[in-house]
Amino acid sequence: AFDMMHFGHMNAFRLARSLGTKLIVGINSDESIIKCKGPPLMNDAQRLTMVQSCKFVDQVVPNCPYVMNKEYLDYIIDEFKIDYVIHGDDPCIVDGKDVYATAKAAGKYQSIPRTEGVSTTDLVGRILRLDSGRRLSDGSSSNGSSSSQHESTPPPVLGQMSRFLTSSQLLSKFSAGNEDPTPGMNVVYIDGAFDTFHCGHIAMLKAAKKRGDYLLVGVHGDAVANRILGKNLPLLNLQERVLSVLGCRFVDNVLLDAPYQVTPAMVDTLNISTVVVCNSSEEDATTMHNDQYAYPRQAGILQELENPSTFRLDSIFEKIYENEVAYQAKFKRKMQAENDFLKSKYGRNDNDEAS
Repeated sequence: AFDMMHFGHMNAFRLARSLGTKLIVGINSDESIIKCKGPPLMNDAQRLTMVQSCKFVDQVVPNCPYVMNKEYLDYIIDEFKIDYVIHGDDPCIVDGKDVYATAKAAGKYQSIPRTEGVSTTDLVGRILRLDSGRRLSDGSSSNGSSSSQHESTPPPVLGQMSRFLTSSQLLSKFSAGNEDPTPGMNVVYIDGAFDTFHCGHIAMLKAAKKRGDYLLVGVHGDAVANRILGKNLPLLNLQERVLSVLGCRFVDNVLLDAPYQVTPAMVDTLNISTVVVCNSSEEDATTMHNDQYAYPRQAGILQELENPSTFRLDSIFEKIYENEVAYQAKFKRKMQAENDFLKSKYGRNDNDEAS
């Protein structure tokens, strides 16, 4: 499904591609997802955009059934000359049946290690906590009563909840293929929080890349991102957000923990020719825009960009809040399934670690 696609999905694509020379990704249709899992948060077009933007993906096949029967498996093997069907080592069961049973019976199945510490379920859980944190920061509890006792204690930044372990080796693998700009290139710089990487970010980066030859993306640290986004955001910590941006095919390099202000030293050291600011992103409403781009504006290298996409982080939040009770129940079921998988694999329960 690749709903709310994240760096864990990107890492799965990377691992899958390492088993061969070309990676073709099938994307389940909305109809098949609704039938097997319930309504997705993102529609067919949005999920297609996300997968197509990943630099580890060579080709995308839309409207795939969630459960492949023999006829469909034979079709994709013949049509796309497929050698193996790949999935993570966690079970994928629908109505008590293995989704990949047909591929396994045909000897066409291979598994890859699941990227642990991140999942769509985990991200939905963080968003559900954001709703509670937002009410507290607004000065009222969920039942509308005053919560002044919380005013001096802001809710924790949700990225701190992460259980994902980022290694320098993984960052290096996500950076594979990124080269330094050559002399004479127009180096374009754009920065932001890039929290919960989504199709709005992709549209913005694709448009920014067209302003020059080489796209350098600055990803702000957690403290700056929190001041920009507000509430108890970002949902993802710096390392998680950097991996998501590194996995985007329109990005040539990433500046980690990018300074809030674009300074003369940055422009000179990084050979920046053009600074692009998007005037339709999550960061519009911030009060911090006073001096952020003062130098590039003065130097005549600042360009404004209208984001071709209207999709924003709030688009995801609103869908979850509209059906909060259902998502709470689904979150509990999925977390139980994930904990059962970890217990069978390692003999541990992540709930024990969190308590």
